[in-house]
Amino acid sequence: MVPHLVSRWPVWLFRWREAYTPGASVQQKTWAGMPRAAPWGIMGTSPLVCRHSSSTSSRASEVVLTHKRYPVQRLPFSVVSEEDLAAFERVVPGRVVTDPEQLEASNVDWLRTVRGCSKVLLRPRTSEEVSRILRYCHERNLAVNPQGGNTGMVGGSVPVFDEIILSTALMNQVISFHDVSGILVCQAGCVLEELSRHVEQRDFIMPLDLGAKGSCHIGGNLATNAGGLRFLRYGSLHGNVLGLEVVLADGTILSGLTSLRKDNTGYDLKQLFIGSEGTLGVITAVSISCPPKPKAVNVAFLGCPGFAEVLQTFSSCKAMLGEILSAFEFMDAECMQLVEHHLQLASPVQESPFYVLIETSGSRAEHDAEKLSSFLEQVLGSGLVTDGTLATDQRKIKALWALRERITEALSLDGYVYKYDVSLPVERLYGLVTELRARVGPRAKHVVGYGHLGICPFLLKC
Repeated sequence: MVPHLVSRWPVWLFRWREAYTPGASVQQKTWAGMPRAAPWGIMGTSPLVCRHSSSTSSRASEVVLTHKRYPVQRLPFSVVSEEDLAAFERVVPGRVVTDPEQLEASNVDWLRTVRGCSKVLLRPRTSEEVSRILRYCHERNLAVNPQGGNTGMVGGSVPVFDEIILSTALMNQVISFHDVSGILVCQAGCVLEELSRHVEQRDFIMPLDLGAKGSCHIGGNLATNAGGLRFLRYGSLHGNVLGLEVVLADGTILSGLTSLRKDNTGYDLKQLFIGSEGTLGVITAVSISCPPKPKAVNVAFLGCPGFAEVLQTFSSCKAMLGEILSAFEFMDAECMQLVEHHLQLASPVQESPFYVLIETSGSRAEHDAEKLSSFLEQVLGSGLVTDGTLATDQRKIKALWALRERITEALSLDGYVYKYDVSLPVERLYGLVTELRARVGPRAKHVVGYGHLGICPFLLKC
């Protein structure tokens, strides 16, 4: 996300094309003026492990600088001076990082495709400190690059040039949680997986789940309006977020951490910042509604003979499982082959052209098991599914989910990856993969498709 739009320059200066720069992620550029939309950008899923494990500072210099790789020009912002560093030290004493070795990891994206050359990283702990930093940068015409967990897959969480990196890593406090309403209020730098543990101990869950949950920050999730694996059941962040605290480019703090599900008092300003990718302000805190923790969870992993059967399975799934359906994911055979080869994960079903992962979650195990059993009987008997396995205990459930969540990790180990997150009518999704395979031919090692079939976003990678 990005705060700093400098009003002294004409609007067109902030709307430079980034058609050659992978673009959107955890938090965005201050001076982009608009959400970054790259031709091969996605908000992809990630391995279950912490994504930072793949990007070590010792290898950062191997990545070509973004402004050398792509035809982009630095806008007329000021350069950080010694006086600026002294001013930042007064605002966040002991939390101004200028050591090049410490800065390397924050200058490189997780996929190691783009690299900035920032010389300064600031680590505020409070909204007030963020406000003072942005006010100063606004007055000095300094560009700022807010950064959360740096788990983005398209380069938007790292500088393009020498922007100041504003890290939310130390803004990681849970402010409150209401055990009756399930409303969580926390700072933007809280890691999603840690929030999940916090609310699960109180019999609730986060409405959002991502493969990068071990590293990604809730503020970055909001800045990019992340969908994730639970979207089918719990909907988008636009519906689950009740309030936000945001710092604007000039340092103004918008405090709207309401805990009311219905609030007609004025404009619903929070919706402007969810998915704005930082072009309007830096999210510093959030109030979010958490659903009750399901008492019964089942995961089925099935093989399908074709994409038409995947679609028919999805239709049957919605009709027969109804209110207990919480996820429907698909992946093609090449995804499975890469996961098996690079991660040594074994497929639990016989080899198939396509695979689907179905999750149900409800309040009564017997009821859910009966519905799931009827569904599986129907799709197996009709030939829509050729093989399948079912997991009910947490260990086996996590093992099945790993096959889907770690596809991105496997692809990264296979070579350079171009990624697209595409939303199309569901019946046309996979046609894009077959067409691209025909177009690129042997120039690409693999062209694969997988994603959240239940909400149409589809991840195309080659």
